[in-house]
Amino acid sequence: MTSLREKYEAATRDLQAPFAIVDLAAFRANAAALTRRAHGRPIRVASKSVRSRELLRRTLALPGYSGVMAFTLPEALWLAAPSPDGPVDDDILVAYPTVDLPALDELVRSPEAARIITLMVDDTAHLDLIDAAVSRADRGPDAPPVRVCLDIDASWQPLGPSLRVGAYRSPVRTPRQAAALARAVKARPHLELDGIMVYEGQIAGVGDAPPGRPLYGRLLHSIQRRSALELARRRAAITRAVRAVTDLRFVNGGGTGSLHTTGRERAVTEVAAGSGLYQPHLFDHYRSFQGRPAALFALPVVRRPAPGVATVLGGGYPASGPVDAHRAPRPHLPEGLAYSANEGAGEVQTPLLGEAARGLRVGDRVWMRHAKAGELCERFDTLHLIDSDTGTYEGSVPTYRGEGRTFL
Repeated sequence: MTSLREKYEAATRDLQAPFAIVDLAAFRANAAALTRRAHGRPIRVASKSVRSRELLRRTLALPGYSGVMAFTLPEALWLAAPSPDGPVDDDILVAYPTVDLPALDELVRSPEAARIITLMVDDTAHLDLIDAAVSRADRGPDAPPVRVCLDIDASWQPLGPSLRVGAYRSPVRTPRQAAALARAVKARPHLELDGIMVYEGQIAGVGDAPPGRPLYGRLLHSIQRRSALELARRRAAITRAVRAVTDLRFVNGGGTGSLHTTGRERAVTEVAAGSGLYQPHLFDHYRSFQGRPAALFALPVVRRPAPGVATVLGGGYPASGPVDAHRAPRPHLPEGLAYSANEGAGEVQTPLLGEAARGLRVGDRVWMRHAKAGELCERFDTLHLIDSDTGTYEGSVPTYRGEGRTFL
């Protein structure tokens, strides 16, 4: 039987490493698994985890996917812009508040973009910035309102603010605070409250089965279970409080690691996911699901400095987040490779140690996995598409970088 590594090597024999690939068979399998875990809730695709317009389009064409969650307003404007294929989608939620004044001006002056894009807010200061943009624009009487979404703090605080489990995001946490901000939106006639987002990063983005740490894993699992119960009650109460002020088009929650719980909540009308499509290695250690690695990059062996050591070109592509060993890319194929403790993943070269290194020759390839999903695309301008079911090369698509776009 042909191994996965052999299929990748055969399909990419004419490519010069370094290069990045997406395994379409794994991508499709991961996409289907995410929809099964979402319990019928439509999945809004997190663009920061994909960072390729073509792969966003392919995902949105699959059953169970609807809408994009962008990470900046300039990105959202680009995804919403007319093109030969039309906008990437006609429903784009910007996941983070913006203070980009030129982008706000562009949004309020474009009726087409305003009908597609929803801005994130968690403070009246955000509303003031939108007000100022509207006042600068020459908007006609038929201009659509600027749509906004309330970002709600999802952290677990069992003992109050002194003990916080979860990301520092919104200052809005209680039903009363959410309703007050909803009333502030409603009081401004050129704004429209479109939805609520409550992202539980402490569940969705933290694996509860860390290898070699069973006791810590059980503790994480218990914390996440308690956090999910508390949040389900609070999310429902917040939704009721805001709906008492105005109608809502959507209530968004979840992420790759929490679809199976968030999708069951009655208050939630849609969930979000993206990392699970590529399955980077930080998402390998969850009890609730296992994905297939779909995004990889190949590095060429350029040196054999010692027995059991193969040095590859480049490789120092760390992921964002806490500075620790888990943020480095991980050698994937051939199995059995590890970093040198003294060098790690280097800027221009990376020594790899282990029994597998003995069989590598100058010119061979090592296949790596990034720690996070879309950040890989900031290193490569092209994603080569491989179908591991058939072992065939299916062409290539540009990343955002490949289209000359870097938004952060």
